[in-house]
Amino acid sequence: MVGRLLWRGMLAGLIAACVAAVFALLFAEPQIDRAIAVEAAHRMPGMAQEMEWVSRGVQKTAGLFTALAVYGAGVGGLLALAFAYAYGRIGQVGPRTLALLLAVLAFVVIVLVPAIKYPPTPPAVGQHETVKLRTAAFFAMIALSLVAAMVAAQVRRAVAVRWNPVDALVAAVACYALLASGVALLLPVVDEVPGDFGATLLWNFRLASLGAQALFWIVAGWLFGRFALPVLRERHG
Repeated sequence: MVGRLLWRGMLAGLIAACVAAVFALLFAEPQIDRAIAVEAAHRMPGMAQEMEWVSRGVQKTAGLFTALAVYGAGVGGLLALAFAYAYGRIGQVGPRTLALLLAVLAFVVIVLVPAIKYPPTPPAVGQHETVKLRTAAFFAMIALSLVAAMVAAQVRRAVAVRWNPVDALVAAVACYALLASGVALLLPVVDEVPGDFGATLLWNFRLASLGAQALFWIVAGWLFGRFALPVLRERHG
């Protein structure tokens, strides 16, 4: 059964990635073009322009769809594995509800909370010398957010024996919030937005980036729930 769920999860992720790519093309890529224009306008006279290995046109079309398709298929497979583990272990939650719930939780833990500490930034924001530090800090935030979520899940399981489900859920959420906040305080601060960079442009880019991610996870969870339902019906039938 896991194998059948796996390829369905990858298919759901692939479709969701295409939907998210269209959204990004319409809303995020124009902000990137504007940010690149800002960077070009602030380039010092005589400063050599960096060599462009892949043209901007390819980056925001074929490159965008290819990258998101690979990402979507991989993440969709992981969503299917998480679903296979969680199904039947979280109360009387139906498969479609569980798939969507897992997708929303993944968005919060993997995307939203790390973005609060390290929000997405367009080109012309950030210094080249700090790329490695910023990348390492961002992925560390994602990893530690996942660890905090797993600890919170164990707390919920431990207190659910004596507490009612709502109180156990509140305890888990509070535990995750405290751990994630502590991790965010310990990780290095990255504040490299130039003072003259447009606040509206920065806000629109961040909103579009998070919107594309939210759309991906919602569509992936919704589709996978529908794709998984026939498999589970055959198993119980």
